[in-house]
Formats: sequence, structure tokens, C-alpha cells
Amino acid sequence: MSGIYIHIPFCKQACHYCDFHFSTSMKKKDQLISALAKELELRKVEFKNTTVETIYFGGGTPSVLSTKELQLLIDTVYLNYKVTDSPEITLEANPDDLNEDTIIALSKSPINRLSIGIQSFYEKDLKLMNRAHNAKEAKRCLQLATQYFDNISLDLIYGIPNSTNTEWLDNIQTALSFGVPHISSYALTVEPKTALASFIAKGVIDNVDDDLAHEQFHILIEQLNQAGFDHYELSNFGKKGFYSKNNSAYWLGKPYLGIGPSAHSFNGEQRAWNVKNNAIYISKINLNQLPLEVETLTVNDKYNEYVMTGLRTIWGVSLDKIEKQFGKSFLEYLLQQANQYINKQMLYIEDNNLKTTKTGKFLSDGIASDLFKII
Repeated sequence: MSGIYIHIPFCKQACHYCDFHFSTSMKKKDQLISALAKELELRKVEFKNTTVETIYFGGGTPSVLSTKELQLLIDTVYLNYKVTDSPEITLEANPDDLNEDTIIALSKSPINRLSIGIQSFYEKDLKLMNRAHNAKEAKRCLQLATQYFDNISLDLIYGIPNSTNTEWLDNIQTALSFGVPHISSYALTVEPKTALASFIAKGVIDNVDDDLAHEQFHILIEQLNQAGFDHYELSNFGKKGFYSKNNSAYWLGKPYLGIGPSAHSFNGEQRAWNVKNNAIYISKINLNQLPLEVETLTVNDKYNEYVMTGLRTIWGVSLDKIEKQFGKSFLEYLLQQANQYINKQMLYIEDNNLKTTKTGKFLSDGIASDLFKII
């Protein structure tokens, strides 16, 4: 099984923290959609021996597309690929795009999962992040969406400057009050060359507080565990039967095809990524050229990536897989490097899988980097 990710590089406005590829100009939207459909056709040979299990519209803001435009791309997938009988088809959406008519139209389409970018129910947080919606729209869209969709995920951001633990707890409880079965939550990070980085450098906005983010991360885990959610990946919480199939495939090393400017692909042996420029992307595709770069992964690359993704998940890093796929020397190296974190009670071994403890979970990416095999 495999997945297709389709990148929609358009947003109504730029969030201050975002460093993803997007444009706030919609002038090339029609050309871009045609190019996405054509890239899907050009790359079907890559999935000739596999079945598509998930289709994911990410961005950017995919909900700026009409249902008709989304249907065109879904039809193109079905026309050119073998798709499982019950695929997970996800649309990332912003609350300001989800009025009742739009939600009803989407519910009648093949899209069966919404991932809604709430981020916060506090007006001051939304203004700081320069989100296009307000708190009232966030609540209204969830009231409507839960009437028509069973499979809904919402995003929340913690560690926002000048936020309090009380406000964060209220954000979590508000999210839970809508009965959604999946929540993705991320610490606010300061990416280079973003508006947020500039504002912090100028003293306009306070810098993020790592200690606050750590506290709010553990509040999140406690509250969602009590509410019956499984913490199945560092940033993802789902009730049984509602884990994201698309995201789980990434962490479990399944192949995926990335369509659109800046989209990444993986086939088990190579990584590829498209150019981060809408005009160049459209021009190349129209010439039947794939605007992508390809990197062949070394054994070390594959090992490092498996360790990184494995430690982020509920499944951990299989020591049997390490030995079988990479050899005994890699297993010995992993255990040697992991020993210091096992002694600090940040890692532990269960059923021959290396996992993070509650203490180590927040630091899993940093821990993983110390377990990497460097040439």
C-alpha cells in the first residue's frame, strides 16, 4: 500500500510562523491545478505495482480550491492509479473556508477526512500568528463539520508567547468539547526567514519559551490520555480506529508520491522533491518534464531515518528490524548509543522495541540525533 500527497501552494494570507511553500496570489491557480493533474499522469508508472491507500491534500491551504477542482484531481488519481476500495482521502482546511454549504458539498465528495487548522481558540493567539480566521469562525466550523464528518482532526499550537497554562488547558478542553477523534498538536517554532523570526529579533514579540512549551506538552498528553486518545506519534493523538493512515505511512516507511511544487516523494530507496517555485513547476510540467531532484539513500541514511521516525511513534524502533535490515554492527551501535538515555530513564526497551519514556518523548528528535550513524 502507498499514498499520494498533493501540495496546494496557495494561502489567503501568510501566517507569521510558516515556512512552507505557498503563494498568496491566486493568479496561477487554474494553471497549477492543470499541472498537478498532468504530473499525476506523468508519474503513474512509479506506482504501477502498488495500490494507493491514502490521498492527502496539503499545503498551503487546500480548502481554497472548490469542490469541483478537488474532484478533478481525485478523478485523475482514480483514472491513473489503482486505488483501494476504501481509501482515506484527507483535506487540510482552514475554518474561514468551511461554511455550511462548503462542508455539505465536501461531505458529498470522495473526501472523507478533514484536518482543520484551528491552532487556538484565543483571539490574541490567532492575531499573533496572523491566522486568516477568528475564534468564532473556529468554533462555528467545528460545530458544522462534526455534523457531516465522522473523521476529523484539528491542529493546535502550544508554546505561544505570553500564553498561560490555564489558557492552554482551556484550548484543549474546547477542542475536546466538539468530540473530534484526532488532534495534532505542535510546539510553536521560530523558523529562519519567517515574519515571526523577524518580529522576535526586533523585540516586537517575545521569544518562545522552551520551558513553557515543555509544560504545555505534558498538559496535552495528560488531558488527551484521560479523554481516551492514544499518543501514537510525537505530535499526534487519535482514538482507536482514527489514527491518520497517511501520516502513519510516513513513519512506517511506506512509499508515497508527492505531487506539486515543493512536494517530496519516497520509494524506499530514493527521496525526490519538486522545485519550490510555482511558475517553474508549471512550465516544466507543461513541457512533460518532471521538475524534481532525486537523492539515493545510503544505508546510514535509511538507518538514521528509521531511528528518527521510530522514536517518535508508539511503536518505537524494532531492534529485530535493525539487525535484519542493517546488520549486527548497527544494532550494537544503536544499543551502545542508547545506553546513556536508558540510564537516564528517557529510553526503554519493551518487546525488543526501543521506545521513549514519558520524560524522553518531548526530546525524541534530539535523542534520535545522538543515535544516528555518521560516516
